[in-house]
Amino acid sequence: MRILLLGGTTEASLMAKTIADHGIAGVFSYAGRTDSPVMQPLPQRVGGFGGVAGLVDYLRSEAITHVIDATHPFAAQMSTHAVAACSETGTPLIALERKPWRPGPGDDWLLVPRMEDAVQALPSAPARVFLAIGRLQLEVFTARPEHHYILRLVDPPRDLPFAAEVILSRGPFAYEDDLRLMQERKVQVVVSKNAGGIGARAKLDAARALGLRVILVDRPPVPPRHRVETVAEVMSWLHADLGE
Repeated sequence: MRILLLGGTTEASLMAKTIADHGIAGVFSYAGRTDSPVMQPLPQRVGGFGGVAGLVDYLRSEAITHVIDATHPFAAQMSTHAVAACSETGTPLIALERKPWRPGPGDDWLLVPRMEDAVQALPSAPARVFLAIGRLQLEVFTARPEHHYILRLVDPPRDLPFAAEVILSRGPFAYEDDLRLMQERKVQVVVSKNAGGIGARAKLDAARALGLRVILVDRPPVPPRHRVETVAEVMSWLHADLGE
């Protein structure tokens, strides 16, 4: 058995540790979105595969027997390529994916399907907006330059498409820290991707405590695949293939 683990999430790191602890051969693949990725207990590779054809070649040349997709829920292109490549090569695929967040009592959430819809949902009057969305889709917010944007990024930005206040930080984030951040910077609106999980949940709890509007962007669609929510379920799947 030789596993390709498509990672980049907290769950992927936990999956890598579990695989290593069980003595299973594997490779941890990062997309290369951050300058200093977290070191893993498995051999690592960084960067894309060159589309579906490149991933097919990699699966064959590296004798990969199983693929675990533990990428970010918004990494839809990679997940789509994984489905196609695994189908073509007959490689078993499983997705380790967090549940999306759901609003609860006291939440003031507006759910929108796309980031462009989040831009349109911003207040008409200038506001202080906490953009907790990473750096890949910032460009769409140039359509609303009247707002004061506060960004939280892992790496220093190279070319911001608009003037913004930048906070450099890597999750997981604590509720107390996010509450203080929003209070000190007088945040009025929070924009977030519906990533799920607990590592980035704190901003939503802090927004609830402060009575702030949250604009939450839905996950992009991915082709159907076998999906589970825990590392234990992935291990059960692997053990079943081993006949254990």
